[in-house]
Amino acid sequence: MTALLELRAVTKRFGGLTAVNNISFSVAEGEILSVIGPNGAGKSTLFQLISSFLNTSSGEVLFRGQRVNNLAPHIVARKGIVRTFQETTVFRSMTVRENIIAAHHLRSKASLLGFFFGTRAARADERYFGESADNLIEFLEMQAIADELASNLPQGHLRALGMAIGLATDPAVLLLDEPFAGMNHDETMKMVTLVKRLRDERQVTVLLVEHDMPAVMKISDRLIVINFGQKIAEGTPSEIQNNPKVIEAYLGSEDAAIGM
Repeated sequence: MTALLELRAVTKRFGGLTAVNNISFSVAEGEILSVIGPNGAGKSTLFQLISSFLNTSSGEVLFRGQRVNNLAPHIVARKGIVRTFQETTVFRSMTVRENIIAAHHLRSKASLLGFFFGTRAARADERYFGESADNLIEFLEMQAIADELASNLPQGHLRALGMAIGLATDPAVLLLDEPFAGMNHDETMKMVTLVKRLRDERQVTVLLVEHDMPAVMKISDRLIVINFGQKIAEGTPSEIQNNPKVIEAYLGSEDAAIGM
């Protein structure tokens, strides 16, 4: 498979602290790749570097062969690299459908003034955004809560809404930051199935950070393991499960930590 996203010796320093140190890997088109590691390992910092919410100190992030690190985040998102957040970012006073429609404005053809004056281009955008939002609601099986205020949603539905907001921007690569956090087993397994459908049916490449090891092993094509800001292993779930360096440096106990 073709490398869609590539990191080359990416490093981030905060003063004398090196949070991400010389990390390189690629993400193939159509792949689900997970980044795992203990708290403070640098996973979330790495996500911020890929999505350009933080500037790299050195190294490169390449998307379809073009350098995208240190660009404005909205430009990177327009190119097709979109992230969700641990703290689900929604307008809680708006309905599920309204939130998804609002997220489409990254793809607006009309200008801000056009929306203010209701120009033909703005009206066309609004019609398309509504149709696309309804399509996403159906795909994510959220019809029953489409008109529910976001403030009333339980954790599992909030996570699904966060994913819908990301999908509204039409990403090529979706970065999911702890998509299973706070979910019970049934909610987690439903989200695992949903992420796989996202890849298989909508051709979205997925890069995720997650602590839920059974879910990670079930969902991932490959894994990257980082510790103290450095990549210590890369491979398939079975390779990572049986990697002595990973077990010793991060996972500790094979039985308890990897869900075997």
